[in-house]
Amino acid sequence: MSFHSMWAELLPVGRSSASGGYRRFAWTDADADCRAWFEDQARARGLSHELDRNGNQWAWLGDPAEGDAVVTGSHLDSVPDGGAFDGPLGVVSAFAALDELRDRNARFTRPLAIVNFGDEEGARFGLACVGSRLTAGQLTREQAHRLTDGDGVTLPRAMEAAGYDPDAIGPDPERLARIGAFVELHVEQGRALDLSGDRVGIASAIWPHGRWRFDFRGEANHAGTTRLADRRDPMLSYAETVLAARREAELAGAVATFGKIAVEPNGVNAVPSLVRGWLDSRAEDQTRLDTVVGGIEKAARGYADAHGIDLDVVRESFTPVVEFDHALRDELARILGTDTGLTVPVLGTGAGHDAGILSGSIPTAMLFVRNPTGVSHSPAESASEDDCVAGVLALADVLEGLACR
Repeated sequence: MSFHSMWAELLPVGRSSASGGYRRFAWTDADADCRAWFEDQARARGLSHELDRNGNQWAWLGDPAEGDAVVTGSHLDSVPDGGAFDGPLGVVSAFAALDELRDRNARFTRPLAIVNFGDEEGARFGLACVGSRLTAGQLTREQAHRLTDGDGVTLPRAMEAAGYDPDAIGPDPERLARIGAFVELHVEQGRALDLSGDRVGIASAIWPHGRWRFDFRGEANHAGTTRLADRRDPMLSYAETVLAARREAELAGAVATFGKIAVEPNGVNAVPSLVRGWLDSRAEDQTRLDTVVGGIEKAARGYADAHGIDLDVVRESFTPVVEFDHALRDELARILGTDTGLTVPVLGTGAGHDAGILSGSIPTAMLFVRNPTGVSHSPAESASEDDCVAGVLALADVLEGLACR
């Protein structure tokens, strides 16, 4: 099956007719449909399909017990109303790259696996890369069991409803010990390749990034009868903090985004009692990130004090800078540059990935495919067919160089 036919088959799954975006959330019907598609692709190629204790899917060529396996893949879930390419491009390209290698009559000397990591985006339970975090021991069973979605459904309940055992989840060092290298292909979430005119790039590092929750607590009151001077309106402090985040990010050459908000009592004619906003901030290095977040929190506390508002700031997640394995990165550059003659730039990224989570346990690397819009986590996310094919061929070259020596 060609890249194009696989892509067309997967494209309708979990797509919203209203927004045109995707709602493939963990342990939902759309997620189950994606998983069924993955298993079908594995079976169609004679690969052995395996579901691990954390709900990640594996399609194996060769015996995984031999060890030193080369693994590729990504994820199939999405952010709310996300684009088609973030995650699925890496999975579809992995199957297409295997097809290409078989067409070349490549002889594998190492086991090869294609993986679909579960709940990478964290759209339902608020924590990204749950499947890979559990596998790498960066998330404990107890911590995972405390995750809850917006409707109050816990992760264990959601897993049970989908037919999985939540008590089995946890670190999987034996599986990681079988893997010699993991290469994740991903659509670029930015315009560096578009600006340079290159179709494919190699990742150098993932910027340090995290999520912080800001709870502004004031006093609920009537919107029509409460004088402005008598109000303790947390929305004012929150709004000023949003502007401060933009200002601090610009000064540091970083990014900072308040992209999610919850308001209580959430009435049109009511002064809020609580405004809860989630900050996502990322920077090229730890010093810049600390400067940005520290500046935002300092400004928020000043605004809260001025309006008689109580403020709590909680860091909900954090990932330090991830330097991808230099030897593996250089090997990818050699394969794609020396062996094929391609110009392949090396670039950093502000987005988190399963490859970043696994980098602390095994050698990992990433390939990026050009995104002409630079837009991601949106239906406007895109990549041309020619660039997707270039990504498949680049991945096939890399897998051939690593697994067919």
